[in-house]
Amino acid sequence: MSEQADIALIGLAVMGQNIILNMNDHGYVVCAYNRTTDKVDHFLANEAKGTKIIGAHSIEEMCSKLKKPRRIMLLVKAGKPVDDFIEQILPHLEKGDIIIDGGNSEYQDTDRRSKSLQQKGILYVGSGVSGGEEGARYGPSLMPGGNPEAWPHIKAIFQSIAAKVGTDPCCDWVGESGSGHFVKMVHNGIEYGDMQLIGEAYHLMKDACGLNNDEMSEVFTEWNKGELDSFLIEITSNILKYKDAEGNSLVEKIRDSAGQKGTGKWTAIAALDYGIPVTLIGESVFARCLSSLKEERIVASEQLPGPPTNKYQGDKKEFIGHIMKALYASKIISYAQGFMLLREAAKIYGWNLNYGGIALMWRGGCIIRSQFLGNIKQAFDKNPKLTNLLLDDFFKKAVTDCQASWRKVVATSVELGIPTPCFSTALAFYDGFRSERLPANLIQAQRDYFGAHTYELLENPGKFIHTNWTGTGGNVSSTTYEV
Repeated sequence: MSEQADIALIGLAVMGQNIILNMNDHGYVVCAYNRTTDKVDHFLANEAKGTKIIGAHSIEEMCSKLKKPRRIMLLVKAGKPVDDFIEQILPHLEKGDIIIDGGNSEYQDTDRRSKSLQQKGILYVGSGVSGGEEGARYGPSLMPGGNPEAWPHIKAIFQSIAAKVGTDPCCDWVGESGSGHFVKMVHNGIEYGDMQLIGEAYHLMKDACGLNNDEMSEVFTEWNKGELDSFLIEITSNILKYKDAEGNSLVEKIRDSAGQKGTGKWTAIAALDYGIPVTLIGESVFARCLSSLKEERIVASEQLPGPPTNKYQGDKKEFIGHIMKALYASKIISYAQGFMLLREAAKIYGWNLNYGGIALMWRGGCIIRSQFLGNIKQAFDKNPKLTNLLLDDFFKKAVTDCQASWRKVVATSVELGIPTPCFSTALAFYDGFRSERLPANLIQAQRDYFGAHTYELLENPGKFIHTNWTGTGGNVSSTTYEV
C-alpha cells in the first residue's frame, strides 16, 4: 500500500480527534486509528468528513500508510495501555521511526520507555499536551521531550499546531528522556495551586465579605485586566455569572468535593523525593483530599465550634484589594517552587532545560496561561542561571509590594476561621526562605539526642559530630543516611 500520511494518531477520544483536526487544518495528512475501529469509521463520516484525514482498521494498516520515518502519536490512557500499544506497534516499525506519547504519563515511565526503545533503534518522545479540548483543536501548549533525534522530524508539525504568542509557538524541545512529561506534571501541579488559590479568594469574598456571585464575577473580571490576567481568572468570572435553566447560579448547586487525576499528587511526591519544598502544590492536593471528606465535614460542622463570626467587619472593598494582592503574591510563590523543582530534577537527570522557553510554552494554549508567564520568561532571559524567581528584581518588588496585604489576609482568615491553606503556606514559605536562621538547629540537636544522628557546627560545616547529651548514651554515632 502506498505511503500517504504524514503522521498517525491512536486514540479517538475528544483530545485525539481535536488534535487530528488541528493537524489537518495545518496541511498535514493524518491517519486515525482507535482500538475500537467503529470509532474510526464514525469519525471519518462525521467530524472528519470532507478533510484529508484517512483511517486504518489495524496497527499494520496504519503503519503501512505512513511516510518514513514513521511518526505515530498516542493519546491513550496512561500506564499499561501505552505499553500495550508500543508492543503492538513495534513489529511494524523500522530503525529511526518515532513514537510520541501525548498522554499524561508518569515521567519515570517515559524515561524507561525512552531508554528501552532507544536500544531498539526507535525514537521515543513523551510530550505534555495542555489546553483541554479547545486547546487541542485550535492551539495547545506542547512540551515534547525524549530522544532529541526525533525533534527535527516532528518540530514542524508540533510548532504549527501549537498556540502562538505573537509569532512564537508555545512549543519547543524540552530535553531528554522523561523531561517533557516532568514539565507537564509540574504544569499540572501549578494548575492545582492556581485553582486552590482562586478558590480561597472566592471563599473569602463570599463568606467574609458577603458578596454574591454576580458581584464576585465582576471582581474577577477586573482582576483579569491587571497582573492576574489569566485563563483561570477569566473562566472563574464566567462560571460565577452562569445561570441554569431556572435562572439560578449553577456553581452554588455543585457539590463541594473536588476530584483529581493524580498529576498534582505526582508533583508533590517528586518534591518529597528530591527534597524541594513545593509546599503550595502539596497543600492544594491535600485541600482537594479534605474537600472529598464531605460527609465527615457535615458531621464536624455541627459539632466543632469556630470563631463567633466569619464576617469581616472592616472596609470590604479595601479587603478585596488585599485579597487580590495575597493571590498575586501566593501565585508567585507557587511558580517559584515549581521552577525550583524543575531545576533540581534537571540536576538529578542531567536534563538541559530552558526555563525561559518553558515559561513561553506555558504562556499560551495551556490551562495556566497568563500574562504573568511573560515576566518569568524575561527573568530567565535576563539571568539563565537564576536560582529562584524570588531573587529576580521584578518578582522581588512584586512580593514586597504585596506583603502587607498578604499578611493581613492570612491573619484575618485565621481570626474568622476561614481556611486558606495555600495563602498561608505560601507566606510561611516566603518567611522561611528569607530567614537566615531557622529552628532546625534544635531539630538536629533532638535527632542527635535520641538517635545519635550527629550535627554540624556553624563554625565548621561539613564535619558531623555527636554529643553524649545525658552522659549515659555513649559516644557511638549513627551512620548518615537519607530517606
